[in-house]
Amino acid sequence: MNEWLGKPVADAMTADLTARVETLKARGVVPTLAVLRVGEKEEDLAYERGLTKRFATAGAEVRKIVLPADTDEETLEKSVAELNADPAVHGILLFLPLPKHLNEARVRELVSPEKDVDCMGEANAFAVYDGRKKGFAPCTPQAVIELLDFYGFDLTGKRVTVVGRSRVVGKPLSMLLLARNATVTICHTRTVDLPAVCKEADLLVCCAGSARMIGSEFVKPGMSVVDVGINACEGGICGDVDFEAVAPIVEAITPVPRGVGSVTNAVLLKHVVESAERA
Repeated sequence: MNEWLGKPVADAMTADLTARVETLKARGVVPTLAVLRVGEKEEDLAYERGLTKRFATAGAEVRKIVLPADTDEETLEKSVAELNADPAVHGILLFLPLPKHLNEARVRELVSPEKDVDCMGEANAFAVYDGRKKGFAPCTPQAVIELLDFYGFDLTGKRVTVVGRSRVVGKPLSMLLLARNATVTICHTRTVDLPAVCKEADLLVCCAGSARMIGSEFVKPGMSVVDVGINACEGGICGDVDFEAVAPIVEAITPVPRGVGSVTNAVLLKHVVESAERA
């Protein structure tokens, strides 16, 4: 069994991106991400700390705009408009979900597609579904692709089963896999005889958001498994895959933590650098 860890992937990406950042700086451009946060949720703060560290490693910058949890719609929309208009900002990350009194769907669409580095708006989402090279895919699905590339998994012609159909991961990831010429089956928690469907795959990607739902009966020898799930479990976090039951059977598997999640910040950095290069 091969354990596909995220850190080597992220480190390799960061090394490449550091050189690209230096090239941009020589031209007077500092790749900059604006983090727009409403409130002080701990999970947002933890993610913010991680991405800030990753950007600093590569010489890129993170600008933080923090609004109180009770901020009004007009103030939030004004902040987005100012960031859209600022040529020194190359990417905007809005922490979601927003407090319920704010119109999240409207605010997502206000972010300029050129700076929408985590695919919050419909323009970039359409580009993913249409197979266009412009725009930015959501960071987590793109992190799966980066990880597979790093470990040399050729998707062409492979049977890939995606367990999960969310707007954020399952659906866009399926489109990215199709763009790599994989044969993709999309499943979910209501799929009839889900274990049998999963067993047919060469690659199983789990992103249903259900702790340890994928057990030994879902896999077969020779299969590779990518676990995108992040669930609160006793003693910390766990994925959608029962790692201890599945790992001895399959060819390769990503752990949770230390798997796909470790690559997400590097993908966000990559998108911001690409945005700066385009600008």
